[in-house]
Parts: sequence; structure tokens; C-alpha cells
Amino acid sequence: MIKPDIVPTRKLPRYGFHFYNEKLNGRFAMIGFIALIVTEFFLKHGLLLW
Repeated sequence: MIKPDIVPTRKLPRYGFHFYNEKLNGRFAMIGFIALIVTEFFLKHGLLLW
């Protein structure tokens, strides 16, 4: 059987449940959590106190 000279490579998608999106979502979650802690520190009470 004849084999091709160039083997095509598939680009990974940037949407859906994919490794890239999971890392990006985790980074945004960490930034949000730190922002919440800093805000609570400066307000001297929790935002969920209401």
C-alpha cells in the first residue's frame, strides 16, 4: 500500500471541554477568589454577609 509523504495533523479546538479551556477557567477562578479575599479584607466584612 502507498503511504503519504505528509501526515496531516489535526488542530485542537478552542471550545468545549478541552485542556486549554479548563486551564483558562481555573486561572479565572483563582483570580476571582483572590479578588474576593482582597475585597473582604479592605471592607472588613464578608460580601456574603447580607
